Amino acid sequence: MRAMILDVPGKPLRLADIPIPTPKPEQVLLRVRACGVCRTDLHIVDGELTHPKLPLVLGHQIVGIVEKIGAKVTKFKQGDRVGVPWLGSTCNHCRYCLSGRENLCDRAQFTGYQLDGGYAEYTVADEHFCFPIPEGYPDLQAAPLLCAGLIGYRSYRMAGDAERLGFYGFGAAAHILIQVARHQGREVYAFTRPDDLKGQQFALDLGAVWAGSSDELPPKELDAAIIFAPAGKLVPAALRAIAKGGTVVCAGIHMSDIPSFPYSILWEERMVRSVANLTRLDGEEFLTLAPQIPIHTEVTSFPLSAANEALEALRSGKINGAAVLAIDEN
Repeated sequence: MRAMILDVPGKPLRLADIPIPTPKPEQVLLRVRACGVCRTDLHIVDGELTHPKLPLVLGHQIVGIVEKIGAKVTKFKQGDRVGVPWLGSTCNHCRYCLSGRENLCDRAQFTGYQLDGGYAEYTVADEHFCFPIPEGYPDLQAAPLLCAGLIGYRSYRMAGDAERLGFYGFGAAAHILIQVARHQGREVYAFTRPDDLKGQQFALDLGAVWAGSSDELPPKELDAAIIFAPAGKLVPAALRAIAKGGTVVCAGIHMSDIPSFPYSILWEERMVRSVANLTRLDGEEFLTLAPQIPIHTEVTSFPLSAANEALEALRSGKINGAAVLAIDEN
């Protein structure tokens, strides 16, 4: 099968022909139809997330068709359309797993990081960590729901019942979550790179009440802010933008260092918190909600062989919405 391989962090991915994997007893073999391209993939390629499995097939927003099932698989059958997220396995018996916090499991393994992912024509995945894809979503539009949507949704819930909500970085996750927020009657304020006028207009088109640069203050105090961009300097910026008692949620798996800031902008019961990974319950809740709204994902597609170009387009901020690899394209 064809796959894009990461041999060494800091180097481009390599197109290779490798064997089709064989599913273990509780795994499904998937013929990959689409795989979203995530900023976390960039963090792995750039070496900011350390100690990946090498060589590695990246990709953790996978939509595929079940081709074969392991001997103990009961959840899926051949021909089912399945989604594979970032969380690929957990130990199931530590204090985190037993208290509904499997996203914090010390022995968790992650798709496209410790486990080979979806930048390939086939992949295997543990049936217990896969989700049925909601009907009505084409493969390309479904892929971003599996990370930008799922982890974005966890971040969104951590922001509480904020009436005025700020999104710092308006990429794949924000363009999904603004649809949830508008559906629930909330006001969204979008913050982008200073020169990203196209991204600001994209946010306004999706219903943001205001869009501007991340170094600006919004016209009204926010009740909460979610930082999707991996820039630590945005934490004090967001603290200055939220009202007393507000929350700043750091949604990324990696962020540059947060600069020092005066206690006065944290005082009055403002709170900063991070989001780590996702739970299967997050996935079940969000994938039930998505078609009810319904959420529409804006995607730019690339063939598998152009994965490096897709990553570079994401890095340079040239993608409105999400980048997705269409695996069947040449």
